[in-house]
Amino acid sequence: MKKSPREHRISILLNENEQRTLDRFCDKYGVANRSRLIRETLMRAILKKLDSDQPTLFD
Repeated sequence: MKKSPREHRISILLNENEQRTLDRFCDKYGVANRSRLIRETLMRAILKKLDSDQPTLFD
Protein backbone atom coordinates (compact mmCIF):
# COMPACT_ATOMS: atom_id res chain seq x y z
CA MET A 1 0.00 0.00 0.00
CA LYS A 2 1.32 3.43 -0.94
CA LYS A 3 1.73 5.80 2.01
CA SER A 4 0.00 9.15 1.78
CA PRO A 5 2.00 12.10 3.00
CA ARG A 6 0.67 13.68 6.18
CA GLU A 7 0.10 17.30 5.32
CA HIS A 8 -2.55 18.31 7.86
CA ARG A 9 -1.64 19.22 11.42
CA ILE A 10 -3.99 18.95 14.39
CA SER A 11 -3.01 20.23 17.81
CA ILE A 12 -4.57 19.13 21.07
CA LEU A 13 -4.18 20.35 24.61
CA LEU A 14 -4.05 18.00 27.60
CA ASN A 15 -4.52 18.83 31.23
CA GLU A 16 -1.93 17.75 33.79
CA ASN A 17 -3.67 14.46 34.62
CA GLU A 18 -4.12 13.51 30.97
CA GLN A 19 -0.47 14.27 30.24
CA ARG A 20 0.71 12.20 33.21
CA THR A 21 -1.50 9.31 32.11
CA LEU A 22 -0.16 9.48 28.55
CA ASP A 23 3.43 9.62 29.86
CA ARG A 24 2.83 6.63 32.14
CA PHE A 25 1.26 4.61 29.34
CA CYS A 26 4.10 5.37 26.92
CA ASP A 27 6.72 4.51 29.53
CA LYS A 28 4.99 1.28 30.56
CA TYR A 29 4.46 0.00 27.02
CA GLY A 30 7.60 1.43 25.42
CA VAL A 31 5.80 3.76 23.03
CA ALA A 32 8.41 5.76 21.17
CA ASN A 33 6.11 7.50 18.68
CA ARG A 34 3.31 9.29 20.51
CA SER A 35 1.92 10.84 17.34
CA ARG A 36 1.41 7.40 15.85
CA LEU A 37 -0.22 6.14 19.06
CA ILE A 38 -2.65 9.05 19.19
CA ARG A 39 -3.39 8.95 15.44
CA GLU A 40 -4.05 5.19 15.41
CA THR A 41 -6.12 5.31 18.60
CA LEU A 42 -8.21 8.18 17.26
CA MET A 43 -8.78 6.55 13.87
CA ARG A 44 -9.65 3.21 15.50
CA ALA A 45 -12.33 4.91 17.63
CA ILE A 46 -13.71 6.83 14.64
CA LEU A 47 -13.86 3.75 12.39
CA LYS A 48 -15.49 1.70 15.17
CA LYS A 49 -18.18 4.36 15.62
CA LEU A 50 -18.78 4.65 11.87
CA ASP A 51 -19.03 0.86 11.59
CA SER A 52 -21.56 0.69 14.42
CA ASP A 53 -23.66 3.39 12.72
CA GLN A 54 -24.02 1.35 9.52
CA PRO A 55 -27.53 0.06 8.91
CA THR A 56 -27.85 -3.69 9.13
CA LEU A 57 -30.15 -6.02 7.25
CA PHE A 58 -32.59 -6.41 10.16
CA ASP A 59 -32.71 -2.83 11.53
